[in-house]
Amino acid sequence: MNILMIAPQPVFSPRGTPISVVNRCRALSALGHTVDLVTYPLGEDIAIDGVRWLRAPRIPGIRSVKIGPSAAKLPLDAAVLARATARVLRGRKSYDVVHTHEEAGVFGWWFSRLLGIPHLYDMHNGLGVVLTNYGLGERHPVVRTFEWLERKMLGSARSVIVVFPSLAREAEKHVPGTDAEIVYNVPVEPRPNHALAAEMRAGWAPDGEPVVLYTGTLEPYQGMPLLIEAMSHVRPTPAGRRPRLVVVGGRPDQVAGLRAQADGLGLGDRVLLTGLRPPAEMTTCMAAADVLVSPRSSGSNTPLKIYSYMHSGRPIVATRIESHTQVLDDLSALLVEPDAASLAAGIDAVLADPALAARLGTASRERGERHFSIRAFVEGTARAYVRMGAPYPDQRTLDAAVRTLEPAAVPGGGDDVDADVA
Repeated sequence: MNILMIAPQPVFSPRGTPISVVNRCRALSALGHTVDLVTYPLGEDIAIDGVRWLRAPRIPGIRSVKIGPSAAKLPLDAAVLARATARVLRGRKSYDVVHTHEEAGVFGWWFSRLLGIPHLYDMHNGLGVVLTNYGLGERHPVVRTFEWLERKMLGSARSVIVVFPSLAREAEKHVPGTDAEIVYNVPVEPRPNHALAAEMRAGWAPDGEPVVLYTGTLEPYQGMPLLIEAMSHVRPTPAGRRPRLVVVGGRPDQVAGLRAQADGLGLGDRVLLTGLRPPAEMTTCMAAADVLVSPRSSGSNTPLKIYSYMHSGRPIVATRIESHTQVLDDLSALLVEPDAASLAAGIDAVLADPALAARLGTASRERGERHFSIRAFVEGTARAYVRMGAPYPDQRTLDAAVRTLEPAAVPGGGDDVDADVA
C-alpha cells in the first residue's frame, strides 16, 4: 500500500512519540508498504527503505518544540497540514491510506473524505488527558474541545492503533464500539557495548559504588523530584558504599533544577546528571547500572523507556501506578508506592539482595521478550493494516520483517551479550 503518514512531531528526536513513529515506519516498510512521512521541519532524517521524508516549511523563530502542549505547535501543525495538502493536490502520487499520529488525526478525518481513502489513527495519548497532566482542569474549555476533536478522529478511522491498554479504554469511552489494536511500543535499539559500559561505570562510580540509573525526559510527570528526594533516604551498602544516582536526559534548564534540588539536600556527587546522550547509548547506559528506576507519581501512559528497561535484564524499581502496572507486574519489577520513602526502600531492597535483583532482572527480560517483542510489534501493525484492506503477510514475510527491525550490534563489544543484560 502507498501510505500518506502525518506526524506532528520533531521526527526524529530522542523522545517517545518520534521514536514510535520511526519504528512504525520501519515496520511498515519491512512489510512491503511505502510511506510518505509528513512531519515538522525539526528533527533528523533516518534512512528507511520505502520511506520518503516530507518536511513542512520552516517557521521563522521556531527552532525547537518542547514536549507536551505549547504555542509553537500551532504554526508547526499548520505547516504540516499545508505540506500534506500540497502533496495531495499536486496529484503526483495516489495513496491507499492516510495514517495519522496524535492531533494530526484531525487532518486524517479531512484527507480521508477528500481522497476517498481509509484513515488509520495511531493514538499515542489521550489528548484531553495530556492537557490535564499539564495542569488544565477536566472541564476546561480547551480540554473539552480536544476531547470533541478526539471523538471525531476516532469516529473517522477505519482502524485504530493504541500503544497501551488504558488508551483502548479511552478510545472506547469516546467512541463506543471502537476495536483498537493494542501494539505496544518496543525498543529497536543497538545491543549494549560492554567495553563502553565498563568505562561509563568507572566514571560514574570510581570507588565501586552501586549505580541507580534513570533514563528519559525530565518533564514534570516523570516524578524526578521524588527520585532526588528518595536518594537522600537510600542507605549505604553493608560495605559502606553510598549508592549513586545517574540521570541521563533532560534539557539544560531541567538539569539545573534537579542539580539545585540535589545540592539543597546535600547529595553532592551522589547524584550525577549527564544531560542528553545519543539514543544509541541507552542500552549501554543500562548495562552499566545495578538498578533502573521509574518514579512517576501518577498517570496512565507507559513511558517508552520501560520496554528498554525490561529488555536490559536489569532489576527495575517503579511506582505502583497504571503507567507501570499495565506492563509490569510484581514478578518482573519491585513496585512501590509513589512516595520518596517507598522508592528509597525499594532501591535499598534490590541493592541489598543480589538474589532478588537477579530474579527481577531475569523475569523482566523474559516478560519483555514474551509480550513486548519486535515480532509482536510487527504482527500488531500488520493486523491493523488488514482492516485497511491489506492482506495479512505470510510467515516468511513476517520473519523477514522482524529480522529487518532486530537491533544491530554495536562495534567494540555489542555482539558479546551476557545473559543477564541481553
